[in-house]
Amino acid sequence: MKQVFPIIPSSNGVLWFYFGFSFLMLGLMVFMGYVCLGARRARFEVSDSTLKITGALYGRKIPLSDIDGEGAKPVNLEVDTQYRLVSRTNGAGLPGYAEGWFRLKNGEKCLAFVTDNRSVLYVPTRKGYAVMMSVARPEELRDALRRSQ
Repeated sequence: MKQVFPIIPSSNGVLWFYFGFSFLMLGLMVFMGYVCLGARRARFEVSDSTLKITGALYGRKIPLSDIDGEGAKPVNLEVDTQYRLVSRTNGAGLPGYAEGWFRLKNGEKCLAFVTDNRSVLYVPTRKGYAVMMSVARPEELRDALRRSQ
């Protein structure tokens, strides 16, 4: 004669944990998708009085009076190693995409929007930080900042 002894059913806590964890992972996937798509949509606008930065996570308007246009320069982060992003303090650091607050190798605080290390405009501000932006023609953005000041 065969006897079967079933396990005592687990509490509903296991199901709640599973659904909660699944919901958290789904939210994380949506957020990462938003960040990755935002990397393709970032923009930098120079007007008469501000540099407007629109990014996926970070955006701001920086008065041109706070920007050191003469100190702005194109950099290649593969060659100009003192400007490399070495530590993220707040932001997204993904392969091929860095957005947010970073420390540079030279110790400077930086708001970065970098997708291509070879084509970056370094813009110091009078507020104790720099802005670094990957643009196709960094010299043109630098000249636009200088003309608008």
